[in-house]
Parts: sequence; structure tokens; C-alpha cells
Amino acid sequence: MLTITHFTKSYKGGKKAVDDLNLVVERGDIYGFIGHNGAGKTTTIRAVVGVLDFEEGDIAIDGISIKKDPVACKANTAYIPDNPDLYDHLTGIQYLNFIGDLFGVSKADRERLIKKYSDAFQITANLGDMISSYSHGMKQKLAIISALIHTPKLLVLDEPFVGLDPKAAHMLKTIMVELCSNGSAIFFSTHVLDVAEKLCNKIAIIKGGQLIAHGKTEEVKGKNSLEDVFLELIDND
Repeated sequence: MLTITHFTKSYKGGKKAVDDLNLVVERGDIYGFIGHNGAGKTTTIRAVVGVLDFEEGDIAIDGISIKKDPVACKANTAYIPDNPDLYDHLTGIQYLNFIGDLFGVSKADRERLIKKYSDAFQITANLGDMISSYSHGMKQKLAIISALIHTPKLLVLDEPFVGLDPKAAHMLKTIMVELCSNGSAIFFSTHVLDVAEKLCNKIAIIKGGQLIAHGKTEEVKGKNSLEDVFLELIDND
């Protein structure tokens, strides 16, 4: 579903934020992408979703190159950044309908999925309110719902559990498992290593822009906890 091939991104001064990254996320995968701050996680994620240009390597979504046909790639992808930038002058339901229009979601599917997910995240009663009145957590929930209503083939999330209360975080994990059991794939970054260990079937660890471990979660961590393995790998120079 997602193939990253020799992806390299350099910024001004020639410093490489990501250096020759190769990664494959298959249908049904919940793939955790972990690393310390500045390791290259967000740079990679922003390139995957077509927000950030890059010169070296390629990224393909469902077999389509993000460079050659970014619109087709984005049609199959949903992206939730770590700090969602929503339209404060709209109500919650206006924003969800805007996203539904953008992705061509039918009226029946839209109504069914908005009800399903807004009930699940307990913000149905707030959908008529202006987004400007929402708390950070409510904005995060609205962003998640907007990402789910077109049933993406690939869901990309950057620190998705930040700002969510425990009940909402549990609901998101349940939905992620459900989505992947129906053939979608999820690629997400997180600092919550115990969540990654329990939720992800595959893990990639990035350090200084380079992939230092990746594969099935059980193989990456062995008999240790993911936290122990992560700390050993990033501290080992």
C-alpha cells in the first residue's frame, strides 16, 4: 500500500533530514514509526502525504508515484497531522461535509459514517458549534472523523494520541484495528511506545534520518520491551 524507495530529503546547508529510507507498508499493516525528536519522522510523513517536495527517491501509494500523480495518491490517503489546522469559521458538520464533498463521498455513506464516528467520539452534540469554540481534544476528534469518512486505503497519522482523553484514545485504537481488518493500512508516528508495542504488527525505528531497525514488532523487540530496544538503539553510537 505504501512503498518508500531510497527517499532522501535535504534542507538548506545540505543537512540530510532523511537519508536513503526504504520501507514497505502492506494492506492490513498497522505500522509504527518511532524515533526521537528531529529523527526524520515528520519529514517522512509529510513527504508521504504530498505536503513536502523531495528530490531523491520515490514514494508510491497503492502502486502510484506521489511525484507522478499526487492527486490520485491523495484520493486514497487520509492524513492527520500532530496539530490539525481546521477552519475555525465553519461548524463541525460544515467541515465534515466539506471533506465529504472533496472526496466525493455519497450522501448516504457520509451521513452513516459521520454518525458512527461522531457518536463513537462523543461529539455529535457539538457538530453544530463553530470549530473556533472547540477544545484541542475536540479538534483532534473532528480531524480524525474527517479522515475516516472517505474510508481511506492508507491512513497516515503524526502523533495521533496527543490531546486525546483515554476513552477517545481507546476508541481510535479500536477503529485503527477495524480499518486494517477491512484491507486498509496505517502508518503512524508515536512517542507512546507501549501503545506501539501492543497495537502495531510492524515497527520502524529511525535515528538521525536513517532507518536502524524495522520489521515485525515481535522480531524487532525480541524478548525485550519495545521501550528497552528503542532506548538501546538510539543511545548506541
